[in-house]
Amino acid sequence: MPVQFALPDLGENIESGDVIRILVAVGDRLAEDQTVIELETDKAVIEVPSSVDGTVTEILIQQGDTIAVGQPILAVEAGEAPAVEETSPAVEEAPPAPAPVEEPAPTPIAQEAAPVAEKAPPIYTDGPVPAAPSTRRLAREIGVDIAQVQGTGPGGRISIDDVKAHSKKLHAARGAAPAAAAPLPDFSQWGAVERQPMTKVREITAERLAQAWATIPQVTQFDKADITSLEKWRAAYGKKAEAAGGKLTPTAILIKVLGIALKVFPQFNASIDMAQREVVYKRYFHIGIAVDTPHGLLVPVVRDVDQKNIIELAVELSELAPKTRERKIGPADMQGGSMTISNVGTMGGTAFTPIVNPPEVAILGVARSQVEPTYIDGQLQPRTFLPLSLSYDHRLIDGADGARFLRWVCTALEDPFIALLEG
Repeated sequence: MPVQFALPDLGENIESGDVIRILVAVGDRLAEDQTVIELETDKAVIEVPSSVDGTVTEILIQQGDTIAVGQPILAVEAGEAPAVEETSPAVEEAPPAPAPVEEPAPTPIAQEAAPVAEKAPPIYTDGPVPAAPSTRRLAREIGVDIAQVQGTGPGGRISIDDVKAHSKKLHAARGAAPAAAAPLPDFSQWGAVERQPMTKVREITAERLAQAWATIPQVTQFDKADITSLEKWRAAYGKKAEAAGGKLTPTAILIKVLGIALKVFPQFNASIDMAQREVVYKRYFHIGIAVDTPHGLLVPVVRDVDQKNIIELAVELSELAPKTRERKIGPADMQGGSMTISNVGTMGGTAFTPIVNPPEVAILGVARSQVEPTYIDGQLQPRTFLPLSLSYDHRLIDGADGARFLRWVCTALEDPFIALLEG
């Protein structure tokens, strides 16, 4: 009897994706761990492996479909009728194992679905709330009391979409949602237009940035570092990084400086748990790097920056950026950041206001360095300055703390001994 292979859990906060390639056909022999589809999520292209052996009897999805975790992908006849007799008993015993799992599965869903449509699901006042850990985590991160969320799943189970819907209702009550939902005019009345669907990355980026802007009171602090000496130092030691396979960029140096700054200012290496009224202080030091790709903005994470020297970071960064642009990184590579760096220096600009990437509480924006005439000891000298923009969550970080943090970063770039002395 054929069994259905469903889209497995893809990791934290990933509920669905777009099918961009189907790698098997009806009649193909399927082996366990064989890749069956390529799925585009909001952050990466994921190869989905099979968890069953057998022959593909039916493909239940099409290229371009948006599918959710738990949705059937393939029908597979477990085992096959081989020519070798000794393997026949194993083949005969294979189908019964998954059959009990597959056949009853639709029944509970069908039984639960009707009541959900007829009456509002319960709001929980005591006892465990039926929700996955990733759903609970999202609720904590955006300040939603999950016990007040109405679940639309089987038995009132709460999904990430339920949490988002509840959050939207809260914002609507504050008057924020109506403006965001204002209908667009018919642009074709003024000329030719073309509509194109958002990519998955753009769609989720739009949702998350809007959510971050609506839920986080953000402040941006501006400063600039005199990197005249640092640029000489980069020129002098750049070949060492090149020999190791990297490039000694300002971002590589900033990663190291931020790793130390987070030790000096631990409130920047934290997250707010509004549901528990707690601050979560992290003892690890991972820096996210915003990378511009043809698919949208992706943020891979460089881990344990406190344990790596600048050359090691330069090499890792040189490998990470092209892998990100080619979508060769997975969702796990873009999770767990302590703080993010967004460097637009190669594109120009003097300053900007980056948006905090929750559940982080701060992000550092880097603009293009420029030479400015500066008076030093009564003499006008050309100096190279690097503009920095620090956005932070004002619920946890006060303005004075933001100013001190950014000035410390500037001072560490101007005099690296400060980083060694205090870090």
